[in-house]
Amino acid sequence: MKLSTKGRYGLKAIFELALKEEENLPLSLKYIADKNGLSEQYLEQIFAILKKSGLVKSVRGAQGGYYLSKPSSQITVGQVLRALEGPMAPSDCVLEEDADCENSDFCVTKVVWQRIKDSVDSVIDSVTLKDMVLDHKLKSSKNNFKEM
Repeated sequence: MKLSTKGRYGLKAIFELALKEEENLPLSLKYIADKNGLSEQYLEQIFAILKKSGLVKSVRGAQGGYYLSKPSSQITVGQVLRALEGPMAPSDCVLEEDADCENSDFCVTKVVWQRIKDSVDSVIDSVTLKDMVLDHKLKSSKNNFKEM
């Protein structure tokens, strides 16, 4: 299971919003794109999805941009990735929508796929954007300490 650029770039971009959350100002896509070396046009597509899923809000105008729709402590990595990528499963047979697989009663690999899905869900649903910000600040302070 590999994330697409949409999931990877989207998580990086929404992380930027979480980093600036305390400033309470919207961030432009140009700022996010420039800071992360991403395409502004691609971010427009990603943020349209994030906005539709209720994870971000936008402000129009010269000083406009995007901000988180709720506190970073209430947005999980899982919510972001599922909004952008869809269900996080290594195989279609473990998706709830596809529970009518005719081989499910004797499939030897379904148990493995389910355990992988459950493990991935457990991790991505337990990490919030706030956790990512705190980890980033901790790593930044350690790097600054080493330079002294």
